[in-house]
Amino acid sequence: MVTSPPAEAPFAPPRLVTVEARRRESHDTVSIDIEDAAVRYAPGQFNMLYAFGKGEVPISISAVEGGRITHTVRSVGLVTDSLTRLRRGETVGIRGPFGNGWPIAELKGKDVVVVAGGLGLAPLRPAIHALLASRGDYGRVLVLYGARTPADLLFTKEVERWRGRFDVEAMVTVDAAATSWRGDVGVVTQLFRRLSLAPERSGALVCGPEVMMRFAAEGLVDAGSALHVSLH
Repeated sequence: MVTSPPAEAPFAPPRLVTVEARRRESHDTVSIDIEDAAVRYAPGQFNMLYAFGKGEVPISISAVEGGRITHTVRSVGLVTDSLTRLRRGETVGIRGPFGNGWPIAELKGKDVVVVAGGLGLAPLRPAIHALLASRGDYGRVLVLYGARTPADLLFTKEVERWRGRFDVEAMVTVDAAATSWRGDVGVVTQLFRRLSLAPERSGALVCGPEVMMRFAAEGLVDAGSALHVSLH
């Protein structure tokens, strides 16, 4: 379901919801769960979260399970710092959802490459959940995830589960790491050299820093995913 963008309802008052759970994902990033069963969400949409007395910011939805909605927030300023400090039982304001979401249905029958840089994995996570929930509707599913350091990786247990599945090709890299890191080192686009894609039956979902998305789009076209590259 696609809802209206925020420009069509800029003054809608926030709904008040209760924080049901809170989890630390990294040294500066927290996931908070709320109950919002009255609203339907599409993978890739976002909400405006309001921290009382501080203001509001757009935050991507990183998971939907029944009526429980997860937002993953990185502390980068006054409002987001306040949101990351919320505890179970406290109240937060919410408006949305906004945005058009990922074109999951359009990719049925195709190989799908998901490319995430840093916090970009959060808005891509519901799309990955949707792909895996209807795994038989898609060809190859490849998840390429990059972060600055191992300490910046998000959803690490879940990423390891993806890497352990026989029907998912998941690769993780970091820009820099100590000698204790046993994985790939380098920007996420360097993983593209391992790809072999047929453009007539391939598509890609990409989210991350702007410069990463630009190089990822160019690299995916070179790798053969020329048919459908969706950037958020």
